Amino acid sequence: MNPEMASPSSSSDRRISVLARHLAGVEMDSKNDSISAFPTSGSDNNSVFSHVVRGPEDPILGVTVAYNKDPSPVKLNLGVGAYRTEEGKPLVLNVVRKAELLLVNDRSRVKEYLPITGLAEFNKLSAKLMFGANCPAIQENRVTTVQCLSGTGSLRVGAEFLAKHYLQRTIYIPQPTWGNHPKIFTLAGLSVKTYRYYDPATRGLNFQGLVEDLSSASSGAIVLLHACAHNPTGVDPTFQQWEQIRKLMRSKGLMPFFDSAYQGFASGNLDADAQPVRMFVADGGELLLAQSYAKNMGLYGERIGALSIVCKTADVAARVESQLKLVIRPMYSNPPIHGASIVAAILKNRDLYNEWTIELKAMADRIISMRQKLFEALRARGTPGDWSHIVKQIGMFTFTGLNSKQVSFMTKEYHIYMTSDGRISMAGLSSKTVPHLADAIHAAVKRVV
Repeated sequence: MNPEMASPSSSSDRRISVLARHLAGVEMDSKNDSISAFPTSGSDNNSVFSHVVRGPEDPILGVTVAYNKDPSPVKLNLGVGAYRTEEGKPLVLNVVRKAELLLVNDRSRVKEYLPITGLAEFNKLSAKLMFGANCPAIQENRVTTVQCLSGTGSLRVGAEFLAKHYLQRTIYIPQPTWGNHPKIFTLAGLSVKTYRYYDPATRGLNFQGLVEDLSSASSGAIVLLHACAHNPTGVDPTFQQWEQIRKLMRSKGLMPFFDSAYQGFASGNLDADAQPVRMFVADGGELLLAQSYAKNMGLYGERIGALSIVCKTADVAARVESQLKLVIRPMYSNPPIHGASIVAAILKNRDLYNEWTIELKAMADRIISMRQKLFEALRARGTPGDWSHIVKQIGMFTFTGLNSKQVSFMTKEYHIYMTSDGRISMAGLSSKTVPHLADAIHAAVKRVV
């Protein structure tokens, strides 16, 4: 039969037959190699992630994990950096509840996205809180502030910006410092070095070592500074020492990067705790500041903070802000609205602000009283050593001076949990638990070297 005379139906049948044979061949081939080539679509238990090893617990958050597994009725968690009441309960400030009620009852509020830089009112008020109401840098529009994800996020955004736009990629951090600092800066692309800070012999500040290390730092390097209530040691420079640090850093062109996690929470006075930062702003130089409201407003889970960069001119500040947007947009696009709205509501309302300062001072005073009670309890027991550093240090944490073996002993025998370097959260103590801690420290010092 002439192919040209074939019926349309027979031609279609042949094409379908060829296509069927082709697909059958593909299916046979896929049975032979698709499982090994594309294990994500296989039906067996092989995983493309089977090489992944279990990561270590975070040294701080891991303490809470271990604590939660302990069935002991006398267990005590002094690892986590969160305020607790005298009853050992988390605290939501009354002023925060009032601010939230105002927000809930405001029918004009919506849940639209914030700008990349966050809530403008929050940014303005945060800068004013730290730098002062009459700060020339603010009045001259030389400060750019962006809302970030608490202190951690503020540090990370600042570090990413520096890694991309600053002349130096080396940052000096105090030894010791918060355990998350080196990870944040390293992953952002900075090279991390340390400067001496804590003196184990005196359990105070190694000021001479600090000055020597910053004096030998490479010109223009970044230096991380804790604005107040140094974590983990609770040891701060005096105002006179801060002034010497400022002069040294400015003479070498070192870039200050302040981490402020405890403004008002350390001494109970917002202005006093901001004074070291304001010293650096007053000289007209540039700096970065990471700010957190986790502690001083108890907004831990809201993840609310800010990054401020003080620049030489308003034009530079505007250009810096444009680049900060380019860091934030592909990272988390824009920050959440609720926590920022709470902070703004409190800072802009005189009555709420005054109520906040009263509650803030009450928290700071309770921590100070816990220091005094622990010091007196150790002295009453005749615990070997000088424990005066407990009342000399400031803020949420105390660097006890206990070694890792003594910490392990206290955990095993007394069910007291803290980080292995001997750091304890004074906010986790109460009048009822101080004697238990004092007994444990006394036993650890006497029995474990």
